[in-house]
Amino acid sequence: MDIEQYREYCLSLPGVTEEFPFGEETLVYKVAGKMFALSGLEEFNSINLKCDPEEAVELRERYEGVIPGYHMNKKHWNTVDIHSNIPNKLLLQWIKNSYDLVVASLPKKEREKLSQ
Repeated sequence: MDIEQYREYCLSLPGVTEEFPFGEETLVYKVAGKMFALSGLEEFNSINLKCDPEEAVELRERYEGVIPGYHMNKKHWNTVDIHSNIPNKLLLQWIKNSYDLVVASLPKKEREKLSQ
């Protein structure tokens, strides 16, 4: 996966915004103001994704390219090395899972806006 595929996919999800709250080098994707994915912009080597705590541990154990979230709450975030042998299809699914996890935590009114 390259950065353009990553950006295009994230922005294709309903209600997603692209922001730079941590400076020009860190690309952050949010839904309803809540982060679900972030990565380096110039050095696109990994993606931080929100994850169910139990699934986060399972993915770390199963995939060498998945580690506890770098500079994130390690219980809820994983860092995924995009240069590892994880297929793009799986990376896209994990991005969607992260998005869905954040959407599920939104108030009902916010969720309804996204489904319109």
